[in-house]
Amino acid sequence: MKAFTTLSSTAAALTDNGRLMANVDTDMIIPKQFLKTTQREGLSEGLFFELKTKADGSPDPDFVLNKPQHKNAGILIAGDNFGCGSSREHAPWALLDQGITCVIAPSFADIFYNNCFKNGILPIPLAPEICEALAEQTGGANHRFTVDLESQTITTPEGAAVRFNIEPGRKQSLLQGLDDIGETLMAGETIDAFEARRAHETPWLQGRANG
Repeated sequence: MKAFTTLSSTAAALTDNGRLMANVDTDMIIPKQFLKTTQREGLSEGLFFELKTKADGSPDPDFVLNKPQHKNAGILIAGDNFGCGSSREHAPWALLDQGITCVIAPSFADIFYNNCFKNGILPIPLAPEICEALAEQTGGANHRFTVDLESQTITTPEGAAVRFNIEPGRKQSLLQGLDDIGETLMAGETIDAFEARRAHETPWLQGRANG
């Protein structure tokens, strides 16, 4: 997993009728027809497929990630309850494949929120009014935000600093680029020492005679 330290990027705001889109579920993030693979590469093709594609299969020029100034955005801003629905891990995979490594929203569905940390995405919950204010500053390609995980701040294109909270353990895992497997491997020597001690103290558990 790639470490997350600092991100300087444009942002894309996912809106509906001028307000941040709420209850964006994982089927909206990546529909079921794109779940036939366990390969992470190429999943951006299905990202927000039904939102970014017209009925005739052509790209919808009005969808935010289809617009030239936002197509390379590394930050996504959305409404309440982002990532609700089924627990498909393809949802954060598709965001990553698009190049999105930070999602800002007033709230997240629990499973999606946890999956983000396991895949190197920083989910940032902020008050609704702050999210709306950030969305208003997304502007064009020169409207860049900076997300600094170490200092837990978002610097807006206007230069204002917005603080955010994150659990210390999850912060360190992202800074070091460690998922659950990586954290386990970091404790390899401790695990090996425990196994050796257990083999000595309880040999019957190892299939050896207790002599």
